[in-house]
Amino acid sequence: MSDTETLNVFEFFKRFPNEEAARLHFEEMRWHGHATCPHCGTGDVVECKDHKPMAYRCRKCRKHFSVRTGTVLAESKVPLRKWLMAIYLLTTSRKGISSIQLAKTLGVTQKTAWFLAHRIREAWTGRQGFLGPDVEMDETYMGGKERNKHNSKKLRAGRGAVGKEAVIGLRERAGRVQGHHVARTDRKTIRALVAANVADGATLYTDEFGAYRGIGSRHHTVNHSIGEYVRGSIHTNSIESFWALLKRGHYGIYHHMSPKHLQRYVDEFATRCNLSGTSFDGIMSHTVMAMVGRRLTYGALIHGA
Repeated sequence: MSDTETLNVFEFFKRFPNEEAARLHFEEMRWHGHATCPHCGTGDVVECKDHKPMAYRCRKCRKHFSVRTGTVLAESKVPLRKWLMAIYLLTTSRKGISSIQLAKTLGVTQKTAWFLAHRIREAWTGRQGFLGPDVEMDETYMGGKERNKHNSKKLRAGRGAVGKEAVIGLRERAGRVQGHHVARTDRKTIRALVAANVADGATLYTDEFGAYRGIGSRHHTVNHSIGEYVRGSIHTNSIESFWALLKRGHYGIYHHMSPKHLQRYVDEFATRCNLSGTSFDGIMSHTVMAMVGRRLTYGALIHGA
């Protein structure tokens, strides 16, 4: 298939009719035809009979391993074919897919589906180099409206961003997007994000928010407070379209994104946006390689920050 739009569910199952096909696909994406020991890095390995206790054994360090070893798939009892289907669903569902729907589709419990989806999101965390040459920057706030909350949960501290979580976004014109869950949207935080993620000499486009003032010599703003949204090539429409999609997924699919897991959800939407138009094999290659060296246990997921 040439892209994610043309690989429908029927074709997915035709391409991956069984667990063996899924395993071989994962191995090809990770090792490109030759298994390498994740423990010592050598390619001197032997395939185990009946794949017990694992698919391969390293002749050098004598340890057993499989394509799951050293990735977020480690110790998972979910078949690789279901992992593959979960990645497919998360990347082709434009506004995401709830753990309840994912559980029904995969034939697993909701708890398993929730954990599985977060492990895929964990692989998608992290940055992909500096953005440029034209970058839009904007902030948004995630959370329910005060007027819709139960009376006992209302903060009674005003409106607007009260009780919500701040996310600052950066998006290249017709390019990659990043979202950063931050504790505050002050000048210090914004400048640190620009320094860490925007290439030197890039042109920044923002609204009139005061914290953006003095952000750099190549900085242009539009004044939303007076109804100005576009002035020639100066606008923040691209990053705002990303916010629109993120919030549609928030309100319509996930309904609630806790502060503890918000960054993973933001990274999910950013990854889906960044991989838009990429071939299915390209998406799988990106995801499988991103899984290597990552680990997320259930205990860390429910108790970690």
